[in-house]
Amino acid sequence: MVVKKMFINGEWVNSHTKEVREIINPFNQEVIAKVTEGDHEDAQYAITAARAAFDNGEWTNTPASERGKMVLQVAQIIERDKDELAKLETLDTGKTIIESEADMNDIAEVFRYFAGLADKDGGEIIASPIPDSKSRIVREPIGVCGQITPWNYPLLQAAWKIAPALAAGNTIIIKPSEITPLTTIKVVELMEEVGFPKGVVNLVLGSGPTVGNELAVNQDVDLISFTGGIDTGKKIMRAASTNVKKIALELGGKNPNIVFADADFDTAVDQALNAVFFHGGQVCSAGARLLVEDSIHDPFVEALVERVKRIKLGNGFDEGTQSGPLISAEHREKVEKYVEIGQAEGAKLVIGGHRPSEPELQKGFFYSPTIFTDCKVDMRIVQEEVFGPVLTVERFNSEEEVIQLANDTIYGLAGAVWTKDIAKAERVVGKLRMGTVWINDYHPYFAQAPWGGYKQSGFGRELGKIGLEEYTEVKHVFQNTNPQPVGWFK
Repeated sequence: MVVKKMFINGEWVNSHTKEVREIINPFNQEVIAKVTEGDHEDAQYAITAARAAFDNGEWTNTPASERGKMVLQVAQIIERDKDELAKLETLDTGKTIIESEADMNDIAEVFRYFAGLADKDGGEIIASPIPDSKSRIVREPIGVCGQITPWNYPLLQAAWKIAPALAAGNTIIIKPSEITPLTTIKVVELMEEVGFPKGVVNLVLGSGPTVGNELAVNQDVDLISFTGGIDTGKKIMRAASTNVKKIALELGGKNPNIVFADADFDTAVDQALNAVFFHGGQVCSAGARLLVEDSIHDPFVEALVERVKRIKLGNGFDEGTQSGPLISAEHREKVEKYVEIGQAEGAKLVIGGHRPSEPELQKGFFYSPTIFTDCKVDMRIVQEEVFGPVLTVERFNSEEEVIQLANDTIYGLAGAVWTKDIAKAERVVGKLRMGTVWINDYHPYFAQAPWGGYKQSGFGRELGKIGLEEYTEVKHVFQNTNPQPVGWFK
């Protein structure tokens, strides 16, 4: 099996330690690839290359329209090879091939969107209060960008970071999760076809404590963008403080899905299932907290349970599979621990809470879709991100109560409101402390709309025009058109 390499300064290289990591298919634990395992010295090499490439100005000074054309070529190449990329993503993550195929379409669209934005911001002229002067605001690339992506949406999250960074004129070091690096490696291979200058695009493989920490602490990195867990995000903040570099963090959530009694019952049930059990609940915006108005609580839960019984677990490549395995044995153990905690806290386990018994699922990291009722807001399973197929259900009786419950969390990434009363929906949405709120829907996102959270879900935004601005610095330029002596000092 050929060992896949890192890409630094325009060349494919092995780690200086020659260490290798095996990549495992979570469906059957088979080794599907071997990759070189980098460490802090390899990260330093990539940072040096990215720094030199930025400072020499070749990419930064490339006209924005030309940068946009090159980013657009990436979109076109991804579209060309999307079938191969989707298969690789399903092998790497265990998700269904249908999900992976949809991801590839979204990824191509992200590159296309930011390619189109590359030359659209020509600066801003502002009125100067000083006679005989001109004043303008310009945006310039921030510099060397370290980008760390998670294992649940490996290539999608990479696209959200790579596309705007390159469109804005930066150089990058991308570090995918060590668990799921394969599609990111493949896309960097494809990006070679475009012909970015040496050192503009760099790929480093390895663990977070070594490679990720070096990106965060290194003085030559100007921005660190991270998507992942809250504990790691805090470590990155501390490391980045050494040179006060700009930080963009998306740290997950514990997202409330609010269902009022006047909602379309069947649609809300269907969407509640999709909100939490899609991709095995391994989604930062998963609607893992279901808040149901008391008058419909019991029939709503009954309907959910009946539907959960029919969820088909299996190989992501098999027709009919609705959910694949969890990503790893370690992660499944974490989910199991939270189920134990929920039961100890007094929540009622109404379905699931165990590994599936089907023989064909025994080699994979599967866990049965799980629902808890009788949940209280102060329970750990309500407050902490399980990141698995576990749904907690809470009751409420009024708008005021559900707003208080929904906001009673350290997170603020996303949420949803289900009701036919749009005025009520808008009242509730206006008081929810979250970066994205859906009304009568769950999960849609698109390249044109910003994504990010309030509170400890992080700060900064990806996607949308704001997502491009995250990778720029703002400069004010003042010009005196009739300079004269000031005469202050005689």
